[in-house]
Amino acid sequence: MMKPSKKKDLRLLTIQDISCVGKCSLTIALPVISAMGVETAILPTAILSTHTMFQGFTFLDLTDQMKPITDHWKKEGLTFDTIYTGYLGSVHQMDLVRDIASEFSQPKRPLIVIDPVMADYGRLYAGFDEAYARKNAEYCGMADVILPNLTEAHFMTGLPYRETYDRTYVQKMLDALLQLGPEWAVLTGVSFESGKTGVMAKCRKTGEIFEYYLDRVPANYHGTGDLFASVVAGWLTKGASLQDSLKLACRYTQETIRCTYESGKKDAYGVDFEHTLPDLAEEAGALGDCRSRQC
Repeated sequence: MMKPSKKKDLRLLTIQDISCVGKCSLTIALPVISAMGVETAILPTAILSTHTMFQGFTFLDLTDQMKPITDHWKKEGLTFDTIYTGYLGSVHQMDLVRDIASEFSQPKRPLIVIDPVMADYGRLYAGFDEAYARKNAEYCGMADVILPNLTEAHFMTGLPYRETYDRTYVQKMLDALLQLGPEWAVLTGVSFESGKTGVMAKCRKTGEIFEYYLDRVPANYHGTGDLFASVVAGWLTKGASLQDSLKLACRYTQETIRCTYESGKKDAYGVDFEHTLPDLAEEAGALGDCRSRQC
C-alpha cells in the first residue's frame, strides 16, 4: 500500500456531502479526523438541510464548484497525504474525483480510501440505480482501500446478496472486489455468529486475510459507516497498519454506538461521537507519528 508523505504535518482531503443536521458525512469526518491529529481539508459535493432519512430535506448540488475549488488549491501548491471519499451523488462526481486524485498525485501519490456509500440491507439508496453501482465498481479500482458493506459489494460485483452466509461466501465476495483493482478490500458489517459483528479484509498482492469481531450493540444508527471509515482513513494517514486501523475503528464505533444506545436518543440523529471523541484523540496522541510502518 502507498505510504503517506513524510512531512511532519499530515493533510487529508475528504470528499463527500454536508448534511447540516443528522450526524454523517462531513459533519462526522471533519471533527473525527481532525481529533486524530490530521489536518482535514474538505471538498463538499452537496449541502443538505438534513440527511435523507428526514422528510422534506433541501438539497444544493455543488458539482459545478468542485473543479474551481481544486484548481485554486493547485495554484496554492497544496498537496494531500490521503484522499478519502464517502457519499458521492452522481456518476459525474466520480469522474471528477478520479481527475482530482490524478491532479494531486505529484510529487507523491496520496493514499486513496473509498467508502462506496450507496446501499444497505439489500437495497440501493434512493436516487441510485444499477448503472451507478457499476460506475462505483469502476471507480473503486483506483483505491488502495475500499470499505463496502455486503449490500454495496453485492451491487458492485454482481454476486448474489445473502442475509445468511458463511466464510466461503464472504471470501468469494472479497476476491470479486479485489478483481476491481484495489489493494485491500474490506467488508464491513460481517457476522458469522449471533451477537458478534466486525470486518473481513483481504490483500490483493499477498492474499492475506484479516478478520476482527466485537460484541454487537443491539441498535442501528445513521452515520456509523461514516464514523468507521473516517477513523480508518485518519489512522492510515498517521501511518498505522490497515489491521490496526480496522481494530481501532471497530472498537471506537462499537463504544460510540453503546454510548448512544444507553442515552436513549433517537436513531435518526446519528451517534453521539462528541462524547467519545476525547478518548479517540487521546489514543491518537499516544500513537504519535508511526508513518514509517507499512499499511
